[in-house]
Amino acid sequence: MHKVFVTDAGLRNTVAVMRSLGKKGIEVTGGEGSALAMGFYSKYCKKRVIYPSPKNSPEKWLDFVLRELSCDRYDMMLPMDDDTVALAARNKELLSKYARIPVPDYDTLMKAKNKAITYEYAIKNNIPFPKTYFVNNLKEVEKLNNRIPFPVVIKPKEGSGARGIVYVKDRETLYCEYLKVHQKYEFPLIQEYIPPGGSTYGVFLLLNEDSEVRAVFAHKRIREFPISGGPSTLRKGVWRPDLIMLGFKLLRSMEWFGIAMVEFKEDPRDGIPKLMEVNPRFWGSLELSILSGVDFPYLLYRMVVDGEINPVTTYRIGIRCRWLVGDILHFLANPERFTMKPSFFNFFDRKTGYDVLSLKDPGPTLGFLISSGRDLFDGKKWKYVLRKN
Repeated sequence: MHKVFVTDAGLRNTVAVMRSLGKKGIEVTGGEGSALAMGFYSKYCKKRVIYPSPKNSPEKWLDFVLRELSCDRYDMMLPMDDDTVALAARNKELLSKYARIPVPDYDTLMKAKNKAITYEYAIKNNIPFPKTYFVNNLKEVEKLNNRIPFPVVIKPKEGSGARGIVYVKDRETLYCEYLKVHQKYEFPLIQEYIPPGGSTYGVFLLLNEDSEVRAVFAHKRIREFPISGGPSTLRKGVWRPDLIMLGFKLLRSMEWFGIAMVEFKEDPRDGIPKLMEVNPRFWGSLELSILSGVDFPYLLYRMVVDGEINPVTTYRIGIRCRWLVGDILHFLANPERFTMKPSFFNFFDRKTGYDVLSLKDPGPTLGFLISSGRDLFDGKKWKYVLRKN
């Protein structure tokens, strides 16, 4: 029996992985720190394990996972979140004794996780990115304050999405805002602000051990939450060979292995898409690529188990996929909510799928409602749930 252990069962992308592999007859074990993780409710999750927090107790998490992998015969383990990917990469040699671990080594992973290092590779490969100021001591912030144009963005070197990001409009508040972010994320970057008006694109790639392309996909964001910049709530598949090539060029220079997402934001001032970040794990909008014909989880599984696969470089264009909870929040926050295109109320479009919602596998939706309902009046918990999903 083919078996895969998948971590972080509370995530949208994990639900997509479970469905992808489960439909192919692969037995999926899900792991999470809570019994209410929505992935546990999927009919494709055949075994459920509750483990210690990888963030708060990484050593206990590692011990638990090693026992799980050694007690059962798994073809592969898929870490799904930032913390579990980093732990798997750091301990790849040890974990690989019991299952295949399709992540790059830790040093390579950090090339993508650390934006300062990522931008160094972008410079070497002539890949455009926003004007960025690398700060190594607080005195440099005061010096920069007198010579850089505003507004600017303070951005942690590590992390994805909107976590830790602060927008600064004027010189009077830069140092104070920088210090606040620095206290939580040491020496964040200061970056020019890309004004609204340009599209944001995600480029998704699967590379083999020789850093050769084995699958590609690209999507364009239509809506996101927070509306100032955050995870996409509605997006559609597009064909952008120029951005796919830039993403591949960047990852190949890093000697990448496995899957990654490279994000570009179009600058409306010059029309040039600029590199924003690399997400070195499965992305929240994974379901869209699967619906469009690029089944990254299964392709990764086949590549790792069989040793090689034929490249998948074509897919259906124009398919949309929606994260309904996030899109509801976008609707409530958007002052132009009733004139959005496509309409928020376009629920039955045949070309639009859903990240979690599924009549054929309704369990994860029920699981999300149960876990969210339990913490209905806990604002901190809601922020955590939305960030994770």
